[in-house]
Amino acid sequence: MVEARRGDVVEAWHRVHAVAVSEGTVVEACGDPALLTYFRSSAKPIQALPIVRAQDDLDQAEIAIACASHLHRPDQLEPVHRLLTKAEATQDDLECGPEPTRIEHNCSGKHAAMLLLCRVNGWPTEGYRLASHPCQRAMLAEVAAAADVEPGSLPTAVDGCGVPTYALTLERMAKAFARLELLDGGLDVADAMRARPELIRGDGAADTELMRLGGGWVAKGGAEGLLCAARDGLGIVLKVEDGAQRPIRSSLAAFLPRLGFETGDLADVPVENSRGEVVGELRVHRIAAAR
Repeated sequence: MVEARRGDVVEAWHRVHAVAVSEGTVVEACGDPALLTYFRSSAKPIQALPIVRAQDDLDQAEIAIACASHLHRPDQLEPVHRLLTKAEATQDDLECGPEPTRIEHNCSGKHAAMLLLCRVNGWPTEGYRLASHPCQRAMLAEVAAAADVEPGSLPTAVDGCGVPTYALTLERMAKAFARLELLDGGLDVADAMRARPELIRGDGAADTELMRLGGGWVAKGGAEGLLCAARDGLGIVLKVEDGAQRPIRSSLAAFLPRLGFETGDLADVPVENSRGEVVGELRVHRIAAAR
């Protein structure tokens, strides 16, 4: 449980599930490892694998932005433009929604990489976001293989940016991340994310800050309170039941020491008002036993 305190009063509580998997086995858990939820943007490092294998001239910034949920800073948009150039496409070809423009959408790097994958494979670019398109069939196969499940067994829905997203248990997500560097192209993806963590999200974000700790972490957050990470063959997943993002850093800082890892200042999450004044804090109240 993560408390949000304002002054001396707790005004919100967030329950967080966490699981760690090594060599295919759950080695630590709080809450329910079998909890089913959507992979959302945490799947991006796995979705980037086909283009990393197919296009051997991608630099680390281009790979990292394909895995990112960026904040449309200039340094983040520049590698998106480069991916579009390689895809012989423009931002008008991106099928994510305008937020406020298509290229500024936080998933534009992933979408630009998908357009490039279409060009490399000779697939039509129109409708590349649809489940019936070869691009998305390739994404489904990639995620299923990483999680070691049958593609047809995965419940699917439409993600916020318009492409399919896939439902997995927390244990299977952790297994997929634990295997990331062993997958074809996975080491290139992990190295790029570790080298350019600021492209993945930004200052203060749990995934960016975890990778900045060093030690080999690779991490990616997802919508509705999800974080997936891996290090040295250990995969971890955290899921906030109510979908909030703000408890992730605090719960991560509470969970990692159970696995023997230092957490730096991950736990320091202030509550601020619109003036930038610190008026409270997030604090882990307790960690529930595994069910």
